[in-house]
Amino acid sequence: MSNETRTISPAQKIIDAVGGSANVKSLTHCATRLRFELFDAGKVNREELEKINGVLGVVPQSGDRYQVVAGGGVATLYNEIKSLPSMANAGKHTEKTDAEIKAEARNKVRGRFSWVDAFFEFLSDSFRPILGVLLGASLIIAFASILDALEIIKFRDDTKSSTWVFVDAMWHSVFFFLPLMVAYNASKKLRIDPWLGTAVMGALMTPEFVSLSNPERFSNTVCQTNDSLGTKSCMAEVFGINMPLHDYSGQVFVPLMMVGVLALVYRGLKQIFPENLQMVFVPFFSMIIMIPFTAFLIGPLGVVVGNGLGSGLAWLNGHAPIVFAVLVPVIYPFLVPLGLHWPLNALMLVNIQTLGYDFIQGPMGAWNFACFGATAGVLVLSIRHKETVMRQVSIGALAAGLLGGISEPSLYGIHLRFKRIYPRMLVGCLAGGIVIGLTGGVTTGAFAFTSLLTIPVFSPVWRYTLGVTVAFVVAMVLIIISDFRMPQERAALKAEQEADAAAQGANETADHSAAPVAGETTDVLAPVAGSVVALEKVGDAVFASGVLGAGVGINPENGTILAPISGTVASVQKSGHAFGIKSDDGVEVLVHVGIDTVNMQGKGFDVRVEKGARVESGDVLVEVDLQQIADSGFATTTIVTVTNTKSMTNVEPIESTSVKAGEKIISVTR
Repeated sequence: MSNETRTISPAQKIIDAVGGSANVKSLTHCATRLRFELFDAGKVNREELEKINGVLGVVPQSGDRYQVVAGGGVATLYNEIKSLPSMANAGKHTEKTDAEIKAEARNKVRGRFSWVDAFFEFLSDSFRPILGVLLGASLIIAFASILDALEIIKFRDDTKSSTWVFVDAMWHSVFFFLPLMVAYNASKKLRIDPWLGTAVMGALMTPEFVSLSNPERFSNTVCQTNDSLGTKSCMAEVFGINMPLHDYSGQVFVPLMMVGVLALVYRGLKQIFPENLQMVFVPFFSMIIMIPFTAFLIGPLGVVVGNGLGSGLAWLNGHAPIVFAVLVPVIYPFLVPLGLHWPLNALMLVNIQTLGYDFIQGPMGAWNFACFGATAGVLVLSIRHKETVMRQVSIGALAAGLLGGISEPSLYGIHLRFKRIYPRMLVGCLAGGIVIGLTGGVTTGAFAFTSLLTIPVFSPVWRYTLGVTVAFVVAMVLIIISDFRMPQERAALKAEQEADAAAQGANETADHSAAPVAGETTDVLAPVAGSVVALEKVGDAVFASGVLGAGVGINPENGTILAPISGTVASVQKSGHAFGIKSDDGVEVLVHVGIDTVNMQGKGFDVRVEKGARVESGDVLVEVDLQQIADSGFATTTIVTVTNTKSMTNVEPIESTSVKAGEKIISVTR
């Protein structure tokens, strides 16, 4: 066995220090920094990270973002990290699902009544796994509705051809067998045999059970029709007892209630029978107990509950349509993040089953399109402000929303991260709901995810289109006008982008510089006269930490800022507050005028040079109105640093209490 000790590379040490590859959600880099987005920033070992060779410093950011300053060697280090075998699946297998995010959100608001939270989790997990087939079925209906609107087929005609009857079967299968799907998922959620729950519910959907509703075959069967709902209910005598008979296809409350009782029976039977007999006798007794109990009591009760809730909402929609149309889209944004919207979704299905149409989905569309409109606003701003990551996130979220009707990517990827979005999105919800309510409401005969593709399934189409358009546009415009970031967040981001650009500009000139001679000394001169301030006391945490190199601060006596070194202007910020200069012998100097003066957006700065220009020490870089900076509430301290300090043999600021413009303030030994 080899006694050699394996050397761990700096790249691997960095990954270990940020919590391992499993903690890395994404990794990019700029000119000087590795930019990590982590699953849990709390796992970062900052002390170990700062000790790693090649790491100049670390900069924790909001959320789970973390930056590792590596200077000019960042690209090489980035490639080494991406080449690590452990990074092959980084950001994939550990990424949280929507279900996990929702569970975390619920955990944050759990109160004294935990059973309430558990109930809504039960509802949510009973439906979430079948979202895909529900979406697929709704799109089939949408395309068929488009063909019907174009009069290519008569989608709702009872005399349509066998081909289109078969198309009906393609989408109707999902809604007909929905009780079985819900029973299966609900059983899994309560940790009982899911096939047992499916079998119990399936007994009420067999041809034999359905045939009990035929009074011509069974003389003791009596049927009656509900004129208001248009439904038929029958009563058959079974075991000498009157059994209410209903059409259980499409029902959702019945399987939910049944599985809740089945869980108690199932666990009780498992305590009675020894383990070697449970496989046979637990399902056997569960079925002979639960099928009759469901047929005689739970099934009819579930139908009554569903019809009652549907009738109550129908009454509200009929007597106060404007209230109903506003209420639904306004409460939905608060229900969806916690999974509490499923009771309303279940009622939509009940309405379609009993009434033949639903009146909830139309107003709900105002919420969805307001959600997508807010995302569109974020997209516009991310393009305007050159925020690459947010642009990518918002494009994906907007595509999922407008084409699939899925709000989760917008909700969890954007809206819940920025507190300014929700109030503006709610205004869009309110506006869309008011339009739908004032114009008379919207109905649909199918359960449809509210997207661009499903617009034709709503009636009248013009009313629904107008409502969701208003919701979308209002939310989008409000976000664009007021931004989704707080002013201080926007300023910090802009400063970060400009600092990156300055460093990038300095690196871009590296290849055009003459090779420096080791041991030679270069002097960095004062760009302005004034009192000298140690870097750790300049009032800016990033500069004070030294991650942008060694240097000094100067409280300026006047506003004429000169070039501290001869060389090429590598970068000039649009705001005029920062300049990067690379000397002919490879020294990279940053001149930063004022603290947080990026927020002045160029006011009071008269820039005299351009990027790429040749300057000699003493040339004027910018004329600054110091009084305007002070009146705006910012410090005028001008900072000079050698950004590639780590690549130099020695960088020594000159100790002095005051300097004149052009006097030496930093000595650099290459």
